[in-house]
Amino acid sequence: MRFDSGRVCLDLVATFTPHEGIPDGDELRLWLAGAGLVPDRTPLARVGPDWAAAFRSLRADVETLVRAELLGTDTDENALARVNALAAGPPPGLCAVRDREGHLVRELCGGVECGALLAAVARDAVELLTDPGDRALLRACAGDGCTRVYLDTSRGHRRRWCSSERCGNRERVARHRRRALAAGAGQGSR
Repeated sequence: MRFDSGRVCLDLVATFTPHEGIPDGDELRLWLAGAGLVPDRTPLARVGPDWAAAFRSLRADVETLVRAELLGTDTDENALARVNALAAGPPPGLCAVRDREGHLVRELCGGVECGALLAAVARDAVELLTDPGDRALLRACAGDGCTRVYLDTSRGHRRRWCSSERCGNRERVARHRRRALAAGAGQGSR
């Protein structure tokens, strides 16, 4: 799982590429913790297939809205209504509590509720889609076969890939191979 898209809602969208990243509650638990939606050591015993299905549904709606924004096409009003309905829910409450060493740490107050976590991600999507500055930074990866979207916060805003280490490196290697093949073909015809 990667958390480098620039927004938690875009990181959720990225869980589908290149394969289903949240097929069940176990993988969703990992994603929730990795995305920072739940503090470390938060017990997530109730996370199950119904939670994973709800997050996959939100992911599909957010992706639909983000892709429409990137392409400059009309927004799917049904997807927008579903995201807005989730965003209107109460987000998870945070409390500061003492750990065993006496340090203050974050905990969710009142337990972990699926609706509250969905609300946090949906609210992030609403903030992204309504912020002209962030919308202007939305990009689709130019990597061959990559479908990830991200916020381009690079200097000059000329970032082409979701990850320079992955897609960017693949593109550089492919470019090198094309040049080597072209040079080899040129030498073979002499």
